[in-house]
Amino acid sequence: MRAVDPALLRPTVRTMPWRAIGAAGALGLLLAAVPRLMGEEADARLALDALRASAVAFALGAAFVLDDPARHTTAAVPTRRAVRHGLRVLLVASVAAVWWTAALLLVPEAVRPPAVGITVEAATALTLALSGAAFAIHRGDGARPGRAVAAFLLTLAVLGPLLTPGSWALFVPPDDPRWAAAHGRWAVLLCAAVVVGAVCAAEPGRRLTPRGLRSPSGTSGPSRA
Repeated sequence: MRAVDPALLRPTVRTMPWRAIGAAGALGLLLAAVPRLMGEEADARLALDALRASAVAFALGAAFVLDDPARHTTAAVPTRRAVRHGLRVLLVASVAAVWWTAALLLVPEAVRPPAVGITVEAATALTLALSGAAFAIHRGDGARPGRAVAAFLLTLAVLGPLLTPGSWALFVPPDDPRWAAAHGRWAVLLCAAVVVGAVCAAEPGRRLTPRGLRSPSGTSGPSRA
């Protein structure tokens, strides 16, 4: 694997959807900067909403990370899908770590929500985008699942706060007694998304035909000499 990854790194970097990621990242930083731009009028609730919107914006761009117009020609290469996807995820995760640090620092410290909790939310949004793309590729043969995954993620972000039961509240402010419990649920959701993404990164299994039902020539029944 050490001999394969360096050879794949350069073409992988070239085919990454950097424009989508860059646009989403710029929008996310602009949203994160809203509390600072508002000065003394900003409060903790506004800062929390700004960071949540910022995390969703970046995740929408990350939904396109696994888009690859050449997927049908690279499916036959000896490098496993898990390695090809893993390189893309590693690249976007590295960018996301630097980007999220900048987003947090843009929010004034006086109104900034707890970094650990809001970071878990951001990581979950990013992982859901990547796992959704991996699932779409695993279940279908499309080369560009990004649009559908981004639309689904945006819908989930809009409807989630409205449809989530109170006993399973996820979108709560830091001063809410349910903050710790909510982020325990965020952590569970993050782990589940990681598992789904890992499973979907595997190569699709071959469909096995029961022996004796179909011969290699396509006729049913055992072949005859």
